Amino acid sequence: MSGGLLAEAGTLLGAALVLGRLAVRVGMPPVVGELCAGILLGPSVLGHIVPSLSSWLPDAAAPQGPLNPLGLLGVVLLVGMTGIEIDIKALRRRRVATLAVGTTGLLVPLGLGVAAGFMLPSSLVAAGSRQPVFAAFLGVALCVSAIPVIAKILADMRLLHRTMGQLILGAGMVDDAIGWLLLSVVSAMATSRPQAGHVLMSVGAMAAVVILALAVARPLVRRALDLAGRSQEAAPTIAVATVILMLGAAATQALGLEPMLGAFIGGVLIGSGSNVDLRRLAPLRAVVMAVFAPLFFATAGLHIDLAALAHPIVASAALVVLAVAVVGKFAGAFLGALVARLGVWEALAMGAGMNARGVIQIVVATAGLRLGVLTPATYTIIVLVAVVTSVMAPPVLRVAMRRIEQTEEEELRRRDLAAFSEPSLEGRPEPRQ
Repeated sequence: MSGGLLAEAGTLLGAALVLGRLAVRVGMPPVVGELCAGILLGPSVLGHIVPSLSSWLPDAAAPQGPLNPLGLLGVVLLVGMTGIEIDIKALRRRRVATLAVGTTGLLVPLGLGVAAGFMLPSSLVAAGSRQPVFAAFLGVALCVSAIPVIAKILADMRLLHRTMGQLILGAGMVDDAIGWLLLSVVSAMATSRPQAGHVLMSVGAMAAVVILALAVARPLVRRALDLAGRSQEAAPTIAVATVILMLGAAATQALGLEPMLGAFIGGVLIGSGSNVDLRRLAPLRAVVMAVFAPLFFATAGLHIDLAALAHPIVASAALVVLAVAVVGKFAGAFLGALVARLGVWEALAMGAGMNARGVIQIVVATAGLRLGVLTPATYTIIVLVAVVTSVMAPPVLRVAMRRIEQTEEEELRRRDLAAFSEPSLEGRPEPRQ
């Protein structure tokens, strides 16, 4: 089993590395190639060329497969690294924009997604399910963003230090926090046991996490990192930071919330609540960005089967759902940006960043498939939307950010985060945005 795991992980990581480099050659961030690696090695391409290998890697990346723990660790560390780089003070100053874009960026695609769910043919609804439940699931799937994918795109494009990059992540957290609560509601609907108490418990758990993080976890994190920082070596600081991220993820998962939420909060506590030297964490970040993150994103494309799109009804539905997803997220983000008095290009950048659904949408789709709400065809449609929107984000972001002037505050933030960047990137000129 261990040998098989090594072969599976090595094959997937190798493909992600090669395609990631090819993506860079054509002016795209590596995450685009990493996402495509899974599609090429899954049933969509390799499965048709070499049928005997059609289920090897997809089965390994399934929820009970050997690759799944590696993928979970990768996303936890990636989201944690992102939390470390968040400038909480800047988000507090722009909290109106963060909340406005996060809220409208969720509600508009949610409403359009539910409406589309009622209009799609009943043949796309799984047997035994109901059209209202299917419509609710589709709405939730289309309204969420994907912090891991957004974070990787922003990191690849070196936009994490920009205020817009910080706002996109902040709005994405608002968006996803509400989205996970909505998922709990539609999951209860799917099992024919919708209970208000379950929703209230989820809201209470999320409030408890925030309170405990501020009142209890923050001083403990500061103390642990201070003790680790007394060593002349970076290893103790790296170990302590990793423990904090993993325990934070485990805590929120134990409360019935998404583990990525706990990892993100843990990263924020590390980056803003202590005097940790970020240069000590640079090796950890390099490993996460070079190994765990590519492996995680490659597994996301393994379960999509493009052969399902050969059916005219499925292909037409895919185009409709993709259009609704893109228009809804851009319209919602643009409306929120106008409310917060942001500029047109800033609003476009917010929409482009939040439009990347990535793995979060895949998680929602997987839940719908497991609960008997989605058919394999509708699952493929939703996963396809996740991949396409993630691929769309970088070029639109690049166009918008080139027209947003970099401020002195952003330059200072870039210098502060420079030591936290991959060692291989240090000293290279900053790309034009």
